[in-house]
Amino acid sequence: MSMQNKERVLVIGSNSFSGGDFVQLLLESGRFQVYGVSRSPEKGACFLEYRTNEESSVAYQQINLNQQMDDLMRIVDDFRPDYLVNFAAQGEVGSSWVWPTHWFQTNAVAITELAQRLKEKKFIRRYLHVSTPEVYGTCRGVVREDAPLNPSTPYAASKAAGDLSLMTFFKSFAFPVVFVRATNVYGPRQQLYRIIPRTMISILKGEKLPLHGGGKALKSYIHIRDVSRGELMIMEKGRPGEVYHLSPSKAISIRDLVAQICENFQVNFEDLVEMTDERLGQDPSYVIDSTKARQEFSWEPQISFEEGLLDVQKWIETYWEEIRSLPVEYQHQI
Repeated sequence: MSMQNKERVLVIGSNSFSGGDFVQLLLESGRFQVYGVSRSPEKGACFLEYRTNEESSVAYQQINLNQQMDDLMRIVDDFRPDYLVNFAAQGEVGSSWVWPTHWFQTNAVAITELAQRLKEKKFIRRYLHVSTPEVYGTCRGVVREDAPLNPSTPYAASKAAGDLSLMTFFKSFAFPVVFVRATNVYGPRQQLYRIIPRTMISILKGEKLPLHGGGKALKSYIHIRDVSRGELMIMEKGRPGEVYHLSPSKAISIRDLVAQICENFQVNFEDLVEMTDERLGQDPSYVIDSTKARQEFSWEPQISFEEGLLDVQKWIETYWEEIRSLPVEYQHQI
């Protein structure tokens, strides 16, 4: 397919874990011309799979939404994307208590300015906004898309504020925004401070792993490629103004997750972990319902948790010489 016949997708936050995998899926489909922007320099092959292919055709520019909105709009006007997908966010929960205003600036204020500027761009067929189930706060039972927003951390509150702001543009200007909220995403090339890669790195380095609250919190883990597949379906077919969930049907405690990784690496769980206090605002559990995506797009998760963990292990072992020298703590940027 020639470039002229390909639909154009602008991916904001293409350097992120989720954004990078989504770009890879777009390239694998062969149907899209891709332009990526992120606030940091373009990463290498360890964290962006498409960089392993020298022939990958991804235009990239370093753009910070909080500082360079004019530059981003010039790209929008020149590239004229059919679809715009936004992964950009301050996304670490615990640190949002330290710099809450930074989270609101990126996740709500910048998002509102972006929508204000995009609402007149009639060539944009759909704007897919990547949200989070954290906006629901502590919930009981199964959470559906119409559940009330009840955030319990600055991160969740800032994401809820951004979502609500975007909805006003849909209601008043028919801005073609559609939302996706996926449960705990994992997979190769994830940020190293996240629990799955961090556990594996701790094992390989022989270091203790802090287990907040004894690892009692229940999480629904879903492989990044299953999420990217769902996001592509929502980007192309989602109904503007709607929220779609992407989630497996089962949850697992952090303790059991770490224990399973220990078993895969043949190490003793008690030797690895160090029990610590629970994080402030940690939601004990939530299981979100993804019936809408399953019915409207025939979406289903395809990668089992066991297979996914081995996928992450293979990535870490392949790039271990690079990964072992990198910090595993969250690195804050604004």
